[in-house]
Amino acid sequence: MQELTVIDDPAAAGVSLDPIRARLLAELVEPGSASSLASKVGLARQKVNYHLRTLEQHGLVELVAERRKGNMTERVLQATAASYVISPAALGSVAPDPARSPDRLSAQWLIAVAARVVREVGELLAGATKARKRLATFAIDGEVRFATPADRAAFADELARAVTDLVGRYHDETAPGGRRYRVVVAVHPELQAEGT
Repeated sequence: MQELTVIDDPAAAGVSLDPIRARLLAELVEPGSASSLASKVGLARQKVNYHLRTLEQHGLVELVAERRKGNMTERVLQATAASYVISPAALGSVAPDPARSPDRLSAQWLIAVAARVVREVGELLAGATKARKRLATFAIDGEVRFATPADRAAFADELARAVTDLVGRYHDETAPGGRRYRVVVAVHPELQAEGT
């Protein structure tokens, strides 16, 4: 089982978004059968089996064992990943594109850039997984509390200068065998918990 899989197929994305199937995927982090899942999700075994076959057809669950139970064979399935993310690639031509929203200070541009990161890293991860290799990535996630809007603007200017300086120091357009990496830095307000 993979830790995370990025779904880029539109049909598989649609299947995974069904609330019953999403619940089954969550339950199938541990192997289970239609019979064992039926009581957990409150559906008849036959209905659960229908949903499991659909998930299996789209590669979201896989057969891990078969057990004889009387004159029946019980199929034991497991989710192919512990978590799933739907790639904007599943949206085809309506997927967000940073080139269509070039205002770098807009929330729309930030979402388009984040969508591109999910799409590109998802494709790279799928290739690395298939090749049984690790994917070289790096991310920083942190929080900062600004006293004033002026402080936020000064921080953004200083951060932009620092990143531009680092890129200028390490970027080598002529490096033989060099590989390009995308650098994304985002700053956005933190979501507030209800009641705060």
